[in-house]
Amino acid sequence: MPSIEEIRAAARRIAPHVLRSPAIAAPALSRATGAEVVLKLDNLQVTGAFKERGAANRLALLSAAERGRGVIAMSAGNHAQAVARHASLLGIAATIVMPRFTPATKVTRTASWGARVVLHGESLAEAATHAHHLAAAEGLVFIHPYDDAGVIAGQGTLALELLEDHPDLDILAIPVGGGGLAAGCTIAAQALKPGITVFGVEVEAYAPMAQRLAGAPVDVGGPTIAEGIAVRDVGETPLAILRARGVEVLVVPEAAIEQAIGLLAEGAKQVAEGAGAAGLAALLAYPERFRGRRVGIPICGGNIDARILSNVLLRNLLRDGRLLRLHMQIPDRPGVLADIAGKIGGSGGNIIEVSHQRLFASASVQAAELEVMVEARDSAHADAVVAALSATYVVRKV
Repeated sequence: MPSIEEIRAAARRIAPHVLRSPAIAAPALSRATGAEVVLKLDNLQVTGAFKERGAANRLALLSAAERGRGVIAMSAGNHAQAVARHASLLGIAATIVMPRFTPATKVTRTASWGARVVLHGESLAEAATHAHHLAAAEGLVFIHPYDDAGVIAGQGTLALELLEDHPDLDILAIPVGGGGLAAGCTIAAQALKPGITVFGVEVEAYAPMAQRLAGAPVDVGGPTIAEGIAVRDVGETPLAILRARGVEVLVVPEAAIEQAIGLLAEGAKQVAEGAGAAGLAALLAYPERFRGRRVGIPICGGNIDARILSNVLLRNLLRDGRLLRLHMQIPDRPGVLADIAGKIGGSGGNIIEVSHQRLFASASVQAAELEVMVEARDSAHADAVVAALSATYVVRKV
């Protein structure tokens, strides 16, 4: 298990090539959560995620003979790009095995650093098996994404920097996938500030660390926006570190991840992927654990697809009542649409979309079906818009 001395050495080792990311106060998030929130912005790393830290440190530790053999890694995203980039900077040949379903943009970004990309298997587990096979067949050094002491030490530099910049923090909330980041940050944080509380954070569909720590069988699977922490099982070394150091893992619902992505975008002006927003999601899901405390949260990745980000923001508007879908049965006569538009506009609402059906949806030839999407300032304003319409029409929220 890495020591604080090894994490300090890793920080010196990676300094030329890895950003010492800013750690900033987030007043809007503090007001929203009741905690005093500090964000560690590792979404600003060159490849958009904290994985640079572990990859840079592990590759720098290779012997001359190992560098000559080349390295191999398996990943569907951030670890792939990190290993490819830092291997390129060190002049090391890199092979990255990615599942066949990996989005084309991630494949392209990884290859752009000069890595040989091999697409194999339908899952990360199948890609990992093939990567180990290639490592043995071609004599390559396998760079594990989280179950490796050098990688864990590199990831721990995030907490080292965070607590050097903000030594008054009471709590860290660290996303957990395989566990490398949480393990490294726990070692660093407890060495720099004994008594600090460290929480790991997992999403409901993939909570293997919480299950392993509880002695329960691992049962994971299902769709999640937090694909960066959607692992089938965790690393044995990170598991041992978190267990020995008494780290509790909080499990958050999918909706909290989406809400956190939206809150970061609107409140902190930061783009985060699902896994990168998991720390903030813990504050939203467990407010009583954090209220009134000084909390450090790593935004550990910002690689989110633009279409997914836009959908999340729209879904959050719907949840918050700032976007309404209203359904009405209206009389089919001149002036009705103008009257409805006037009532919405007079209440300060903004019409986004209108769907008007006479022939196919209405139960009567004298009526029509109307569906309107309306933008409001907040839920109270939305209620006022609905009340203005309900004085004349039968309105149903969809």
